[in-house]
Amino acid sequence: MGAVGPGQIIVIALIVLLLFGGRKIPELMKGLGKGVKEFKDATNPDADSDKEDKA
Repeated sequence: MGAVGPGQIIVIALIVLLLFGGRKIPELMKGLGKGVKEFKDATNPDADSDKEDKA
């Protein structure tokens, strides 16, 4: 199995667009971003104590 090429990425993007529609994609990306942020915050407990010290 080789690397994913630009043509394959375009096909995947078109399939996602057809499945979810143009209006729903920004909401999905916003939710994904929040999930990644929460995951980073959960895996790095020292960052929370730094925020409390600065406040």
